Amino acid sequence: MMSANTMSATKDAVEKNRMPFGKWFRGIGFRHVVGVLAAIYAAFPILYVLSAAVNPDIKTTLTGANSLFSSVSFENFSELSDTMFWTWFSNTIIIGVATSVGTVLMGAAAAYAFSRYRFSGRKLSLQALLVIQMFPQLLTFVAIFLLLTTLGEIIPALGINSKMALIAVYWGGALGANTFLMYGFFNSIPMELDEAAKIDGATHGQIYWTIILPLVVPILAVVGLLSFISAFNDFVLARTILTSQENWTLAIGMNIWVGGNEKNWDWFASGAVIAAVPILLLFLFLQKYIVAGLTGGAVKG
Repeated sequence: MMSANTMSATKDAVEKNRMPFGKWFRGIGFRHVVGVLAAIYAAFPILYVLSAAVNPDIKTTLTGANSLFSSVSFENFSELSDTMFWTWFSNTIIIGVATSVGTVLMGAAAAYAFSRYRFSGRKLSLQALLVIQMFPQLLTFVAIFLLLTTLGEIIPALGINSKMALIAVYWGGALGANTFLMYGFFNSIPMELDEAAKIDGATHGQIYWTIILPLVVPILAVVGLLSFISAFNDFVLARTILTSQENWTLAIGMNIWVGGNEKNWDWFASGAVIAAVPILLLFLFLQKYIVAGLTGGAVKG
């Protein structure tokens, strides 16, 4: 057991090394205050939407949700079955998943080619991709509409009001940015791995699918997540291409609920809660890859 003298000496050492409150608050403490305020600021909109979603008195106005959780019911969620919400939800999931998978495969293949191969026009192609990304996508809407209108006369599946046409447009629009995002990450993988695999008799396809891709999973996860969210939330391009309600996405359909003369905030709030679930689950599933994927490509470009 510790003697009285030892305990006293330990207590004196602790008191001597204790930081004054003012100095602690200026150096560290204020950060906790800022963090708590930021958490409250971020949580309030979420709680407000949840309160509106479970409040059966929310119809054409949101004033009933000002008192958080004053009334709780799942009536608003059950009423969604009487609308086209679940059709729009399935359309959004299909378009989002197809866009995510396609952009990952196309972007990874392009980034691998630029990273590993040396061919004529390589630097010029990279510069061209960079320059193209400088122009806003709004400039392409008229051209895309005219292109799909003409193409639909030949191949109806790729014309206006086609989900496949919208997915193809998403693929093409994201290719440049995703190639640059993946390019730096692919450059961080040592070339010695490729050379060792070639010595062992591996083909280019085997090197790409079995060696390189497993090492770049973080950036693949990030690109897939960003592509899914972008397609999930897009309104302008989807509204331009998809004309019938059967093919609409959630962004289009839910905007109609609150964008016209008749407001349906009860459906909108409950639908927004359900629509947030896929993205939330995707974030939780891929969270261990997000930081590594976003920062790994900055090491070597």
